This record gives sequence, structure tokens and C-alpha cells, in this order.
Amino acid sequence: MSKLKILTIDGPSASGKGSLSRNIAKHLGFKILDSGLLYRAYAYFSKSISKIEEIPALINNEISFTYNESDVIILHENNDITSELRSEETAKIASKLSALPQTREDLLSIQRNFYSEDGLVADGRDMGTVVFPSASLKIFLEASPEVRAKRRHLELQKRGQEVNMLDLIADIEQRDMKDRTRAISPLIPAEDSVLIDSSNMSLDEVLSFTKKLTKKEFNK
Repeated sequence: MSKLKILTIDGPSASGKGSLSRNIAKHLGFKILDSGLLYRAYAYFSKSISKIEEIPALINNEISFTYNESDVIILHENNDITSELRSEETAKIASKLSALPQTREDLLSIQRNFYSEDGLVADGRDMGTVVFPSASLKIFLEASPEVRAKRRHLELQKRGQEVNMLDLIADIEQRDMKDRTRAISPLIPAEDSVLIDSSNMSLDEVLSFTKKLTKKEFNK
């Protein structure tokens, strides 16, 4: 099977996938897929839509993503819903829904449609194992629960949300367990992925290491 011009970045919540994906996509000139936001959009619609089968069409037709230097802005019919999708409440709903076969099936084709021959950086939990198994380069990014909780806490503070640090650590550990032990698309590194533990690394250090990998694979 021929390799696709794709860099997949998988890993647990708050491991730094989003920041790395945005920065390396800009460096490479590739499109970007934040699959976590698709699951959060799915969760967002599930709160108001009684027929789950209608959600994929709503995501395709009513959701748009705008990428800037530091974040992704999500619009629903021109209304900014970024904060709602980034909330812990939506994250918990998305985590539960992501374990359901129907949810994963509904979003699989949507995710694959993000691919462009110009290149794609795909950020998620199962990008390298399920969604894009033929990706040219696969990274599995991880960090300790404590480090990830600190990062998540800072992110939420910037958004004006306050969460207890111990609760965050417990939530991250619980989410890790669910993600890694679920029957469908568990959170595991692809056999041909490069493992990066960012616990003691800055974003610049992770980005520099990743650029060496992409230089070898994509000559960029």
C-alpha cells in the first residue's frame, strides 16, 4: 500500500498535540485536522439533536474551522462556539460518545475527507492506527498526567475557566484508562510510530525534533 502525504500525531489529552500540529502544519504548508474538535462538535450537537444520525450532515454543512497563529476558531452558522467546545463539560460528553461504534463510524469519512495531496497533519487518538494507517510519518506524543494537568489548567485559565488541579489530574487519568482500554480504536501507538515523551520538553524542543523527522520524510 502506497504511503500518503500525511503526518499523524496521536496521544492522550493535553499531551501537546494541538500546539505541535498547528506549528508543524504551518512549517510544512500542510492542511490540519484536529479530530478532537470533530468529536466535540458531535457532542455539541448531541445535546440539542434527538436524531444522532443527523449529526454528520450538520458537522459537514454548518461547522467551519479557522486556524490562526495560536488556536482554532470554530464557527456554527457564523457564531463562535470555540469556548463551548473547549469546555470540560463538552469534553466529557465527547469522551463518552467517542467510545460508541456509531460515533466513530459517523466521523471516519469526515476525517478522511480532510486529506489533501498537498499534505495533511492529523491530530487525534487513532489517526495513525485507524483513520490514516498509510500515513508517511506517525508520531505518538505523550507526557505524565501531572504535566498534562498543568498544561490543561493553564489553557482553561486563558479561556476564563477555573478547574481544580487535583480534579484535572483525576479526570485525565480516568480518561486515559477509558481511551486505552476501549474495544474500538483504543489509544495505542501505531507499530511504525515515533514515540515522543514531552514531559520534560518545551514546545520548541518537541517542534525541533519533529522538524528533523519531517525533513527526512517530506524534505521540509
